[in-house]
Amino acid sequence: MTHPILYLSASLLLSLGGCNAKQVPATAPEQTSPAASAALPAAQSLKMGAEQLDLYLPQLAGKRVGMIVNQTSTIGQTHLVDTLLSRGVQIKTIFAPEHGFRGEADAGAHIKDGNDPKTGLPIISLYGNNKKPLPEQIKDLDVLLFDIQDVGTRFYTYISTMHYAMEAAAENGKEVMVLDRPNPNGHYVDGPVLEPDQVSFVGMHPIPIVHGLTVGELANMINGEKWLKGGLQANLTVIPMTAYDHNMAYELPVRPSPNLPNAQSIALYPSICFFEGTNVSVGRGTPTPFQVIGSPYYQKKDFSFTPVSTPGATNPPHKDVTCYGQDLTNVQVADKVDLAYLLGMYQHSTNKDKFFNNFFEKLAGTKKLREQVIAGKTEAEIRASWEPALSNYKAKRKQYLLYPDFN
Repeated sequence: MTHPILYLSASLLLSLGGCNAKQVPATAPEQTSPAASAALPAAQSLKMGAEQLDLYLPQLAGKRVGMIVNQTSTIGQTHLVDTLLSRGVQIKTIFAPEHGFRGEADAGAHIKDGNDPKTGLPIISLYGNNKKPLPEQIKDLDVLLFDIQDVGTRFYTYISTMHYAMEAAAENGKEVMVLDRPNPNGHYVDGPVLEPDQVSFVGMHPIPIVHGLTVGELANMINGEKWLKGGLQANLTVIPMTAYDHNMAYELPVRPSPNLPNAQSIALYPSICFFEGTNVSVGRGTPTPFQVIGSPYYQKKDFSFTPVSTPGATNPPHKDVTCYGQDLTNVQVADKVDLAYLLGMYQHSTNKDKFFNNFFEKLAGTKKLREQVIAGKTEAEIRASWEPALSNYKAKRKQYLLYPDFN
């Protein structure tokens, strides 16, 4: 990443983002190493919302809780479900997003309902045909608690799961609590803003590809802008982090999904996820998913890879077929949605007629991008077409920030 690693901020900018949203102040004690204390005597350590048990356990006391969690929902090495059970929280149900409760399923794979072997708690999938908790699934609950690590892009589906949880809660008189976590792509905002005719599970809100918000900030925006069905607003509480700001470099301790294994893949994801709507492989089924791009139809032959069946990518695009393209494992990633990859792969494709598929518009959030690429528009011309919607979004975003911004 090209953004600097800044010292942890000593304070939080806590602005209420939207109606009906309760903001719990972050008051955790300082926890700094001796070296950090010498350099920054007043600074607090970065703490996740989930780590601040004293702030939200009292709000869960005596309530029946449904947990919307996955493998990233941890406090240290312990899963949040286990931590809360040990504190006497009445967890009744686990709701699992795309990739499942343990985060091992392929993208788009059907996730079955079942029971957690460790706790015996029922697990209900919120992916496939049941993306939104049903009234009968939450009728015996008081609170839906969301704690999942996001990567800050519109088409990463965990935020869609959060939207549907908020909507179900609002429709059924339940509370929602979001435990906030850092956004590893939270240091910039870029990309076309989703157009209304392209709404889908990979794009539910009129926001750009890189939205620059934490899940807590986005939950406040969803509520405040009345984006839930029928203009409903959830009874929402966000537990913020301490010592976070949007210019902070943060490397995730747990991979958020099987094919985003490291910081390089997460940084590249906003720019190369477009290829999921094309005949170009993003490296699923290789040791470096979302760090290589290639196709059997790419004219340049100086780099190649062959996707194979792997855990988390059992049937990847171009399985067992040699793909030619680019190795991005060591490139310096720009703080923008970089269209050079898309334009270059299309320009050098020998199969342009079948380069795009019907999923491309949903990922792009607009019909214009495909048309612009085919027409040979430059990156500058395409980027200019994102205005004024992108600037309007940036202004709106400022209203919902809970933490110091990157500019």
